[in-house]
Amino acid sequence: MAKVGVIGAGSWGTALSKLLSTNGHEVTLWSFKEEEVRLLRRKRENSSKLPGVRLPENIEFTADLEACIKGKELMVLAVPSSVMRSTARKTAPYAEPGQIWVNVSKGIEESTLMILTDIIEQEIPGANAAVLSGPSHAEEVGRGIPTPVVAGAKDRKTAEFIQNIFMNQVFRVYTSPDMLGIELGGALKNVIALAAGAADGLGCGDNTKAALITRGIAEMSRLGVAMGGHIETFNGLTGIGDLIVTCASVHSRNRRAGFLLGQGKTMQEAMDEVKMVVEGVYSARAAMTLAEKYEVSMPIVEEVNAVLFQNKPARDALADLMIRNKKIENPELPW
Repeated sequence: MAKVGVIGAGSWGTALSKLLSTNGHEVTLWSFKEEEVRLLRRKRENSSKLPGVRLPENIEFTADLEACIKGKELMVLAVPSSVMRSTARKTAPYAEPGQIWVNVSKGIEESTLMILTDIIEQEIPGANAAVLSGPSHAEEVGRGIPTPVVAGAKDRKTAEFIQNIFMNQVFRVYTSPDMLGIELGGALKNVIALAAGAADGLGCGDNTKAALITRGIAEMSRLGVAMGGHIETFNGLTGIGDLIVTCASVHSRNRRAGFLLGQGKTMQEAMDEVKMVVEGVYSARAAMTLAEKYEVSMPIVEEVNAVLFQNKPARDALADLMIRNKKIENPELPW
């Protein structure tokens, strides 16, 4: 049994707290809202974020950061990417040397273009930063539906420790040393999912969705490899696997926001209607900046940015993707 702290009582932090508690670990879940903590203690359910999922009696809920962090063998950071830096900074005074901090969020910091584990290392000196990612909607993990993910860390021992802590008969954990590739896959697929959702909102069919997924993974892979990630990662669970589920699932807030964009809503109107953080909106600009920096072609990401921030109609963006200059699908293949 391990002592685990979870920072962030959203749907994902709540689902993972239940999973970890079910695995026999001592879990403390932190929320910055005192009222939310009181409701969780009383109802043993996160009715606004993860309704219908009963939380075990042995999960502790707290609004005290120090109580959540002190003495824990493993910390889980489950907060939106937009507040990852500020949250990590707040936790730093209570962190212990060598403590494992696992990022389970997906995004790129727009102002610095940093991945989230790098932010953790920068803000929490001495932290052993790692990442857990994959095709894993909180709604399904909370209900015990079989789910595979990947734990990434700088050393095998840490990755295997995380694997042992999280893994059970319905939550399979693989390990990988490619933290950069895992993080980029998780962030970039949200941008592509906005495009897939917009296509749905426009009334397109399976052909369009399949094309966006296929060409989307090509864009993600090109940028990821240019930045130092490995193609195997983008061909795996945290690349193509996560992309498929985010583009297709009814649980996907990025696909839902994209659907609303396809119906003619503005970016702000779509985010307001989804009522949860839409990570793809925050990652879209960063992805475009990285594409320009590394001189990588990312036409889908470019059109998503135009729809989000330049009020370009989604129908026009799709049309422009279809009439781009003629291309060879795989230029490296000989005739």
